[in-house]
Amino acid sequence: MKKTEQNLNLLYVLFVTFLVTANAMASKVFNTGLTLPGGAPITLTVGAICYPFTFLITDIIGELWGKKASQKAVVYGFLCQIVSTLFIIIARYLPAVDGEVQNAYVTMLGQNWVFVIASLTAFSASQSWDVFIFHKIRDAYVKKRGTVRGGRWIWNNASTMTSQLIDSVIYVVIAFGLGFGWFFNKEMHPTLIAMIIGQYVIKFGIAALDTPLFYLFTNRSKQAE
Repeated sequence: MKKTEQNLNLLYVLFVTFLVTANAMASKVFNTGLTLPGGAPITLTVGAICYPFTFLITDIIGELWGKKASQKAVVYGFLCQIVSTLFIIIARYLPAVDGEVQNAYVTMLGQNWVFVIASLTAFSASQSWDVFIFHKIRDAYVKKRGTVRGGRWIWNNASTMTSQLIDSVIYVVIAFGLGFGWFFNKEMHPTLIAMIIGQYVIKFGIAALDTPLFYLFTNRSKQAE
């Protein structure tokens, strides 16, 4: 990918698109068909399918345009989440012509304040960590070796895989542990743990699979030569 302002803006747009789409899909939880050793089913939100790509995008931005540019993506994403949430809430309370449509809207997009807090908190913590650790490892590698050659997979995977763990734990604990009260119900602890594991396993797998994409989109940068 060429290091142009047009491409940077495109990545910002894609980042926000993946982020808002993941939030809109988060209300649907599905069973993966997998179980933990104790027999608890591994479930996760549908949003976990596309949300990991936001980390790929900030990594590409960071590799090509630097830390400040990737930090801007996080700020833009945070602001867009707030704006989209506000409009979704406003739309919920507008008078509807069809009651069934209104009920479907509330079911799919109704924003519980606990889930909003969970989403914003998990996003802020995980994305900030991703940008920080990505450049921390990258700068240390370049300082020691004088080049990024042979090391891009290290900071790409280390930053994404650790941030996904932070994101999964924070979101599930706040949204389901506190929001649904599972944290205070011992019988639901296995389900809570299974959901965290399920979220992380999927995100971990996507993080590993997106490494070739990271190389593909950064192999033309001067920094990567």
